[in-house]
Amino acid sequence: MKPDIKICGLTSPEAIERAVRRGASHIGFIFFEKSPRNIEPDIAGKLADAVRGSVKIVAVTVNADNDELDEIIDLLKPDILQLHGSESPERVLNVKAIYGLPVMKAFSIRDGDDLAKIDPYIGIADTFLFDAKPPAGSDLPGGNGVSFDWTLLRTLDEGVDYMLSGGLNKDNIVEALAETGARGIDVSSGVESAPGIKDLAMIDAFFDAVRSPRPQGV
Repeated sequence: MKPDIKICGLTSPEAIERAVRRGASHIGFIFFEKSPRNIEPDIAGKLADAVRGSVKIVAVTVNADNDELDEIIDLLKPDILQLHGSESPERVLNVKAIYGLPVMKAFSIRDGDDLAKIDPYIGIADTFLFDAKPPAGSDLPGGNGVSFDWTLLRTLDEGVDYMLSGGLNKDNIVEALAETGARGIDVSSGVESAPGIKDLAMIDAFFDAVRSPRPQGV
C-alpha cells in the first residue's frame, strides 16, 4: 500500500500545484514566526482555496492560543490541526472540543523515552507525527532536516496511527518506509533548495522515489 504523503511548509502556488498533481494526500501550512516557512493565515487560505477538496489541508501550530487558532481556522478552514508544541493531553481535548477538527499531535523523538511520551495522548489525538529532536541551538521544533533512529518505532502498537517525519528526502525515503512501514510520511526541508524554498524538481524526485518499485516485502 502506498503511504499518505504530506508536503509541509508550503508557501507558493507553484509548489502546491506540483505537490497535489504528484499525489500528495496532505499539504501543510506553518504558523510559527520563527520558521522560514511561516505564512500569514489569509495568504494560506487563498493558496488552499485553489486545491480545496482534492487534498487534506493541515494547519501547523506551536503552542498557539485560542485567539491564534480562531484566526487560522477562520481564514484557512483547515481539515486537520497539527499541534507541534508542548500541548498537554488536556489542551488537545480542549482544542478538539472547541473547533471540532481532528488533531495530529507531533512529538520529537531521540530515544525510547521520547516515544513513550505519546502514551497519555493515545485515544485523544487522532493521529501522531514523529519528528526528530531538533539539533542544539535550533529554535524550530521541526523542519531541521535531521532524522532519528527509525528502529524505535518497532515497539509501537500496530494500532497507533502516525506520520513519519524528520530528515526525509529522495535518498532515504525507501529505507525509511522499509524500516517503519509507516502509512504516512511528511516532508518539508527534504524538498527545498534553501530553508523555506520548495524546489519543484526535488518534489518530483521525492515522489518518484516513493512511487518507485521496491523489493518484495518492502
